[in-house]
Amino acid sequence: MAKDTSPQHQFAMVLDLNKCLGCQTCTIACKTQWTRGSGMDAMWWNIVNTMPGKGTPRNALDLGGGYRDGEPVPGQLPPKAEWGEAWDFDYDEALFSGDGHDYLRPREHDGASPTWGPNWDEDVGAGTYPNSYFFYMPMICMNCSKPACLEACPRDSIYRRDEDGVILIDEDRCHGYRFCIEACPYKRIYFNEQRVIAQKCISCYPRLEAGVAPACVRQCPGRIRHVGHLDDRKSNIYKLVKAWKVALPLRPDFEVEPNVFYIPPTLPVAFDEDGAFDDEAWRMPIEDLRAMFGPGVDEALATIETEREKVAAGGRSELMDILISYNWKDLLGPYPEDPGQIPPPTFDSRKLQR
Repeated sequence: MAKDTSPQHQFAMVLDLNKCLGCQTCTIACKTQWTRGSGMDAMWWNIVNTMPGKGTPRNALDLGGGYRDGEPVPGQLPPKAEWGEAWDFDYDEALFSGDGHDYLRPREHDGASPTWGPNWDEDVGAGTYPNSYFFYMPMICMNCSKPACLEACPRDSIYRRDEDGVILIDEDRCHGYRFCIEACPYKRIYFNEQRVIAQKCISCYPRLEAGVAPACVRQCPGRIRHVGHLDDRKSNIYKLVKAWKVALPLRPDFEVEPNVFYIPPTLPVAFDEDGAFDDEAWRMPIEDLRAMFGPGVDEALATIETEREKVAAGGRSELMDILISYNWKDLLGPYPEDPGQIPPPTFDSRKLQR
């Protein structure tokens, strides 16, 4: 990776999918803090998708990008309709027309009915009753150790911070070519049509510099997000990823080495034909989980189950203590400062400096 060097520390996040409520509090916390500027109406730097599902943009994980056997994989640039616009709503129709429409119909800016948008397939999932299933998956910039977006940018406008490995875009250098969007296998980069630049999650780096955890972390009511440095052996991040090996990368076959990791969902067992629990069958095929989180998912799920049983039998488990997060400040790692006690972070997205 000629354009990249190893950082002093690696900022990382672990998200426990067994605790995510799908409430979108993290999404709104991010939206209200960072994406209120010109041309950012339809941007969701943090999004919580329902899985199995097509995601945002539609079929995001099937649009190419990343690497295969070390070689770049051509990626597709999703059209605007696949992301979804910031919709208008027909208030006159719902409130005053008297034609029986008692709900707000979304409209694209040209008046057409939308065909896709963020969380379009929320809570749909897969399977058939009574063995239907779904789970929620928050998505942010993965701060990859082998960022395909960085390699794809001909302007060198994407860079990796020396101090923590956070991936940022120098918007003064960006010319809006959108090769980075094609190259990102998670499709977590947006295009600002008004300013003609690429923009994405910045991991709340002005907060990190003040010792404050990202907004999505502090606002999460489910306590699913752990932050810290992957190279800190005493951190929960290191223990979950490296020691217990229960936090896994999403789609490791993309070969970008993401630094956002997931505790895979331990979904309920299936019902058999008589309506009784079938302890030998899961509602979600294990093959699907392997495709999402790699071959290590079997061992990760087995470890979690073993530690749960240990606690149920009256024992103690470091892993369960970490995942339960009795003290929510343990989630914050090296960023425990109260944002209410420091000046609000100053951030001009037009002046991201290296």
